[in-house]
Amino acid sequence: QKTHLKSICLQYQLYLLLNSHFFCLSKNEMGLIFFFLCAYVPKTAAGHCKWAEVLKDLEQIKTSKDIDVSLYTANTDEDVKCQEPVMRCFLLEMNVILQECRIKNCSKTQDVLNIWKIGNASLENIKLNSTTSAKCKECEEYEEKSFTEFVQSFVKVIQKECK
Repeated sequence: QKTHLKSICLQYQLYLLLNSHFFCLSKNEMGLIFFFLCAYVPKTAAGHCKWAEVLKDLEQIKTSKDIDVSLYTANTDEDVKCQEPVMRCFLLEMNVILQECRIKNCSKTQDVLNIWKIGNASLENIKLNSTTSAKCKECEEYEEKSFTEFVQSFVKVIQKECK
């Protein structure tokens, strides 16, 4: 079970508890103490970078000799406003790697699948702003680079995101 999924489950359980019992809890001192403690826990769990698991899996695949593809590789110095389209581009290219791994039966297929799933789940609730995305490059506008360079750039972008 991945760490970020556990924190999401904890937050959801606390939300349900507080939502159903808020009025009962707010009537006494112990209820208020419990409320503030529960409100604090999700903030500490949310401090964990949602991309940390992706970083771990990228470390697993970066030395793979099975994967030999050229991939559109976003620049690591893109404008902060383009961070989300850049992440989406990396995930689109991860799908290319995933398909390649399935065809060649790569030893790192599961790690690639994990990156793709976790990355997409991390972006799932974020809507692209049409004015921002209009100013950002399309994935196909980036230079094609080797798998090794792609992974190095993806790691840098995630590390920037997690700061």
